Amino acid sequence: MKIIQLPKNKFLKVLSVSLLGIIGLILWPFTVGGLIVFQVNKRIKLRRLRLGLIIVVSIAGILFGSVWTWALFSGSSPVTVTEKVAEENIILDPSPTESVSPNNRESDASPQGTTNSNPKVSTKSTPSSSSAPTYQVVKVVDGDTLDLSINGKTERIRLIGINTPETVDPRKPVECFGIEASNKAKATLSGKYVSLEKDASQGDRDKYGRLLGYIFLADGTNFNKMMIQQGYAYEYTHGTPYRYQVEFKKAQQEAQVAKAGLWASDVCDGNLSPTPAPVNGHIFYLSTYYSAKYYYCDTDEGWKSLSTQYLKSYPSESALLKDYPNRTLHEACR
Repeated sequence: MKIIQLPKNKFLKVLSVSLLGIIGLILWPFTVGGLIVFQVNKRIKLRRLRLGLIIVVSIAGILFGSVWTWALFSGSSPVTVTEKVAEENIILDPSPTESVSPNNRESDASPQGTTNSNPKVSTKSTPSSSSAPTYQVVKVVDGDTLDLSINGKTERIRLIGINTPETVDPRKPVECFGIEASNKAKATLSGKYVSLEKDASQGDRDKYGRLLGYIFLADGTNFNKMMIQQGYAYEYTHGTPYRYQVEFKKAQQEAQVAKAGLWASDVCDGNLSPTPAPVNGHIFYLSTYYSAKYYYCDTDEGWKSLSTQYLKSYPSESALLKDYPNRTLHEACR
């Protein structure tokens, strides 16, 4: 067998051409791009057009060639890479129709991340917004009025839908079961963090500047309703029907049937009417603060918002006006 030997210079030439051919095939996007650029440069006579086409072809060749080279040497084709990206997007972005199972919801709500495999539906009443912020109770005034710390400011709250027997009037007898109602509110609320739910049907504040709302305890209990249900308060509608009016009226009926709290037969001697006004007339109140302008009849709840530090009362309107002749009556007695 005769071996054909090529001259050394021809062998190197063949070897170089072969290597370049293999590299050209492997990196064919660059090869094709280079050939197109060569033909454009050779055949296009207009300088600007030729330069523009060369730039476009060069950029396209570099981009496509880079992707091809990366896919080739990483062991994945461009199609495979695209499929992987699509799969990752599917995993990271589940279908909008995918729903969370009840077990998952229960485990999210369980304390310290424990999973409850047998979830139970709570019968506790909850505020309309489950993510409602909580505020600390600074002071309990009586059974239906309290102070909350809201954003660093103390706000007085008048509870919607209830009324408790009077206790804070310093000049007339406390109404029957008023102390018990006040003590119940203090024992339940003092220092606690609660949620405040407002009711658009009642407005944001009353005419005395107090915020109006329902108080919810940490366990979801509607405090307003609880006071009625346990016989510490009456259901009270001030003009416009409110959100929980039906529930509160039903709660009062249940309390009456059960003779709970102030409805018991041995409480208040069976007389649940408010304490009557003094025989000689109404009691009048004012604030001795230098900028105060009004005085109040005892049937006007406005006097309750006055600071106790400056609060002063008179057994008659004439006695008050004798000391403060420039004061104006805030609201006529009823």
